[in-house]
Amino acid sequence: MAFPYVYHASYSELALPDNHRFPINKYRDLYELGTEHGILEQTRCVTPDAIDINELKQVHCPDYVDSFINGTLTQKAMRRIGFPWSEQLVRRSRHAVNGTKLCVELALEHNVAVNLTGGYHHAHYDFGSGFCIFNDLVIAAHHAINHYKLDKVLIIDCDVHQGDGTATLCQSVPELITCSIHCAKNFPARKQISDHDIELENGCNDSEYLAILSQSLPLLIAMHQPQLIIYDAGVDIHQDDDLGYAAISTQGLMLRDQLITQLAQSQQIPIAAVIGGGYSRNRQQLAERHYQLLSAINTTCCE
Repeated sequence: MAFPYVYHASYSELALPDNHRFPINKYRDLYELGTEHGILEQTRCVTPDAIDINELKQVHCPDYVDSFINGTLTQKAMRRIGFPWSEQLVRRSRHAVNGTKLCVELALEHNVAVNLTGGYHHAHYDFGSGFCIFNDLVIAAHHAINHYKLDKVLIIDCDVHQGDGTATLCQSVPELITCSIHCAKNFPARKQISDHDIELENGCNDSEYLAILSQSLPLLIAMHQPQLIIYDAGVDIHQDDDLGYAAISTQGLMLRDQLITQLAQSQQIPIAAVIGGGYSRNRQQLAERHYQLLSAINTTCCE
């Protein structure tokens, strides 16, 4: 049985300078690859509207939200985000954040769902950073708690970079449990305090990485008994990623995604996955790395 997923054309609709570091085309590339392989069925696609601005203000500073929407953030603040401001960026951001919120709704209904973007974990209360403007993970988690009356939501962040914004936004919310598994010596230079921070050494390989996950994640689930997992399946842990210092193979990505989706399925915990970070000039290779998540969900949750 096919799984539901969320996608909007705006995810890859952003005009950037030719030498810009962010691989904006990867969302469309992943969508096309998944469709080509038959994993992404058109009948299971949900297209998000733009999120209501007031929902953004429930998690982020209202002045920050208004300044970004209106294009009045300082140049320094936009440089920290890493994108030039545009109406296109505002539109894309609002659709992407709502996509993760919809992904959570679909996961709670169907046990698993994926948003073909998301993982904007460097967005803090009143500023954006590292290509992240609004923290979709936290906004979606708050939505799950407030509208579905969940007691615990576990955010598992496997991006190579620490989810520092997620950590700060959730520190005073006991219903939200944050777990960041990241390279210790990578962006951001100043780490924040998640509920659980698991730091990796540079060059961490498949066997070391999978052993850490298989030992740690079942304990976290037993400890917190979450009713929902939000999973950031960043692929910048790949050995050939331009911005990561880990040494995980493409097969290792698949095994990681299978391990986490199987764990959620075995515990009967709904899992909402987002694709997270991944940086490569080679568009085909990058799409194939992100495709491992779709393949893992297809093989573990939809047989």
